[in-house]
Amino acid sequence: MDWLECGTLFAVALIATICLVPLAKALAVKLDAIDYPSARRVNRRPIPRLGGVAILGGLAVSLLVLFAGMRWAGWRTPFTSYPGMPVNYPLLLIGVLFMFGVGFVDDVINLRPRVKLLGQTIAAIIVAASGLLLSSIHNPVGMGYVEFGWLAYPITVFYLVAFANIINLIDGLDGLAAGICAISASTIFIFALIIHRYDAAVFSIALVGACIGFLRYNFHPASIFMGDSGALFLGFSLGIVSLMAIARSALFVSLLVPVLAAGIPVLDTAFAIVRRLRAHQPIDAADKGHIHHRLLQAGFSQRKTVLIMWGWTLILALCGIFITETTGLMRIPFFAIILGVTAYMVVKLRLLEPVLLHHYHPRGRKDYLPDQLAAEKADEGDGADE
Repeated sequence: MDWLECGTLFAVALIATICLVPLAKALAVKLDAIDYPSARRVNRRPIPRLGGVAILGGLAVSLLVLFAGMRWAGWRTPFTSYPGMPVNYPLLLIGVLFMFGVGFVDDVINLRPRVKLLGQTIAAIIVAASGLLLSSIHNPVGMGYVEFGWLAYPITVFYLVAFANIINLIDGLDGLAAGICAISASTIFIFALIIHRYDAAVFSIALVGACIGFLRYNFHPASIFMGDSGALFLGFSLGIVSLMAIARSALFVSLLVPVLAAGIPVLDTAFAIVRRLRAHQPIDAADKGHIHHRLLQAGFSQRKTVLIMWGWTLILALCGIFITETTGLMRIPFFAIILGVTAYMVVKLRLLEPVLLHHYHPRGRKDYLPDQLAAEKADEGDGADE
């Protein structure tokens, strides 16, 4: 693939997504797939949440242009199987559409968590059955590869479901998830070009275009949300293109590229899981202890909070690329930047506070999440004034 072809796919995905957003809004209104204001939501007015329809549509139109270019314009096919890992691309596409369907149904009728997780797992199993597997990693201490054997299937399923959910969990502010996905997909696109994985490059650049096109309506003040149909679809797609890029890579550190590109959602999810387990709450319980909530509590506006998190993501993503392109001691500065920036944000926002401390109700010794504790203190203050 050359730059003209990649640029064409990017532009088509961007324009198609922009054009499809009004249709997605109308569909959301018709199906009552609306985010109404509530105590745990930031929006103060009803907003449609089927933005995933426009994102999927933008990606689909871009891929149609790709096939047209391959048929009539002499574009080189990017769909090549790698040694030892043939991929059934139609079956892979079915898995992606199944994941989108799970998110779409959840946007419309609110699926139970277990049912939604089952649907996500089925989608991941379909992709694993297509032949796209995290089947091995380059041996970091010797020659050749470390083969996972039959464990490649559960590892791949877990990897894809995890990617889908970390994007879903970070989708809490206008433009936040779409921007982080655009940066992550751009990083994977660059890495895929470097190592000549053109299928990953094609899908990645189309995802970037769809995400940026969606931001036209989703950046604060948003007129549409991506919903689970968008968040699960984007997270799942990022997991897939990252697997395309890193599978059978000659570099062990290539595994860092997708992890660092999605570093903030990964970190936020890890803190959320530990926070809720310590508070004896279900892992999928909603709270206001996420990184973006901390930034809002620190006094930043929605726009500034999103821009800070985009900037943080960009730093991690660029460091991931530089680490793969350098060797030995040359990697140390980039690891130092990653650790320094992340440690500063963790300390500045006191992200470890709810993880390391246990809060108890003074009478019943009931565990509280950080936002519940804050509400309790506010109530106590009001009582003292009276």
